[in-house]
Amino acid sequence: MAKTVFYSFHYEQDVHRVQLVRNINALEAQPLLNSQDWEQVRRLGDEAIEKWIHEQMAYKKAVIVLIGKYTAGRPWVMHEIKKAWADKKPLLGIRIHSLSALGGIDSAGPDPFTRAIGAGIVPVFDPTTQDWSGNTDSKATYNKLRDNLEFWSNQGAIRASW
Repeated sequence: MAKTVFYSFHYEQDVHRVQLVRNINALEAQPLLNSQDWEQVRRLGDEAIEKWIHEQMAYKKAVIVLIGKYTAGRPWVMHEIKKAWADKKPLLGIRIHSLSALGGIDSAGPDPFTRAIGAGIVPVFDPTTQDWSGNTDSKATYNKLRDNLEFWSNQGAIRASW
């Protein structure tokens, strides 16, 4: 394993895609909660969610936002981005909308970093690959992600000191 990372993502929409990313086994990440465990944490309220995030992010070397169609609109993703930036952890994004989740792919969503900390600061990598006819090739996209994930994880931006 190259490094430990915290994956930030929209659970309900992208958990299947995130599972594909985790199965690459290039990086070590926080445990992926199943839906029951996530609901247990959510039921305890915002403080419990914030505590879970802080505990999981504490000893990670970088934060990777796995960007799907709706990621930029998720309040906890915004919280995780702002926390990583404040903690001066390397931060980057990887688009996962083109990975097949239960047989379907999504369209690209907006850059969540623009909303959270400003445009053009944090690198966003997109492994989306198209076939000869211009259609998204989910398998080739996965292969490109697999081949580049470890390298990309070392390319995160860090907030400059004042």
